[in-house]
Amino acid sequence: MRRELQDAGLVVGRRRIARLIRDNGLQARHKRRFKRTTDSHHAWPIAPNLLDQDFTATGPNKKWGADISYVWTREGWLYLAVVIDLFARRVVGWATGDRLHRDLALAALRKALTMRRPAAGLIHHSDRGSQYCSIDYQAELNKHGILVSMSGKGNCYDNAMVETFFKTLKSELVWRTVFYTRHDADQAIGRYIDGFYNPLRRHSALDFTSPAQFEKHAAQ
Repeated sequence: MRRELQDAGLVVGRRRIARLIRDNGLQARHKRRFKRTTDSHHAWPIAPNLLDQDFTATGPNKKWGADISYVWTREGWLYLAVVIDLFARRVVGWATGDRLHRDLALAALRKALTMRRPAAGLIHHSDRGSQYCSIDYQAELNKHGILVSMSGKGNCYDNAMVETFFKTLKSELVWRTVFYTRHDADQAIGRYIDGFYNPLRRHSALDFTSPAQFEKHAAQ
């Protein structure tokens, strides 16, 4: 909050901001528990954990993380697959659907590949879910020379950065909104990711800049 006000030209300290927030009865929105959607009971091959909880990257398109979560609507569940560039925590690919199927994860991956066109050698990390271990998904990775990395069994910390994004999305959008249709949820998620999270949302880990701003500064 202080960085946002300072960038707007206001001279203000953290204590004053805290007092104003307290005086106006405001408080941060708390995060809820995260429910995983991983189905690891399958016969597809499992890749080694190349990432090994090292979420740092020297630049864009060096390390990507992928995962799937869910959003409740009055029509039923809407599933959301994302691909995140770990360098700037930027969502580089996402897709929604009404079924938890490999085509959903594949659509998010193909969107990321189209938008970013990474060089060979990129590390792609995911959990052991059947969507990511499927022949079609692995073929797409291999076609682009992407190295495959997967989390240890039942270890949520191995893909912590992507799960942190889902918690942020749900805290700031999903848990405060009633979606009557899957279409409504899809549109809201799109506005959040492309209109707020990537270009505007500040991260303390990125020196209080947004993912897009962090990548721009790094390129300069």
